[in-house]
Amino acid sequence: MTESSWKVVMDRDGLTISGDRFKLTTSGAEPTQLEAVVSELQSVTRATYGQYCGLSRAAEMVGERWGLLIIRDLLVSPKTVAELHNGLPRISEKLLTTRLKEMEYSGVICRRDPVDGDHVVYELTEYGRALEEALLALGRWGAISLATPRPEDIVTADSLIVAIRASFLPQAARGVHLTFVLNLGDIVLHAKIDDGAVEVGSGALADADAVINPGAQLKALLTGEISAEEALASRQVSVSGDPAMLNRFVELFQLPRLKAPVPA
Repeated sequence: MTESSWKVVMDRDGLTISGDRFKLTTSGAEPTQLEAVVSELQSVTRATYGQYCGLSRAAEMVGERWGLLIIRDLLVSPKTVAELHNGLPRISEKLLTTRLKEMEYSGVICRRDPVDGDHVVYELTEYGRALEEALLALGRWGAISLATPRPEDIVTADSLIVAIRASFLPQAARGVHLTFVLNLGDIVLHAKIDDGAVEVGSGALADADAVINPGAQLKALLTGEISAEEALASRQVSVSGDPAMLNRFVELFQLPRLKAPVPA
């Protein structure tokens, strides 16, 4: 069913939902109940590609505008609607609510009931969390094309946490036990590496092996456009602790060595 193949009419006699091959009429319901039915239908009924294909189905569930960014932020932690909107300020609250309903209907996210009057919290289901590998891979691919931030671009802690996780090389970190702190403007992150696994979160660590201040050179370091030695020599990048730890960092965190055809 697509948005163009059905219509909803609500009047004094009730609610009529009709399409090319069906017509459903209800009567006797309260107007507020009818409005709720219409809202629910609109949130879960959307265009399809009409193809029996896993990629097609995935795009239908999470490929609508803002969908992947909602999942990105929920990969970091469960959030309320207000917290999601704070990290994605350019999405309207109405559209955000619609996207959440769509993904809840698809089984990608679920809501956690409020406790003691708290707000509803949304989190990824087990099915939704299985998107992590694909989302990180897409993020790595897109990061190659990043150039100078556009005037309207914002950077959030959640987006940086996911970006650092996406650039981590598990194979290079086998047997490694290190901690880093990254000072990225107003955002401070930490990365804990433990034998091929990484945990990235907000805030500093008092006992970190190194505190790195990459300035505007983080992407260039991750793509190998500049070496750790060149970055330190430029004085645009600094390290608190052993300077050799910057080279260790870029051995463990890298983006694909591909040339982007059109930086964006």
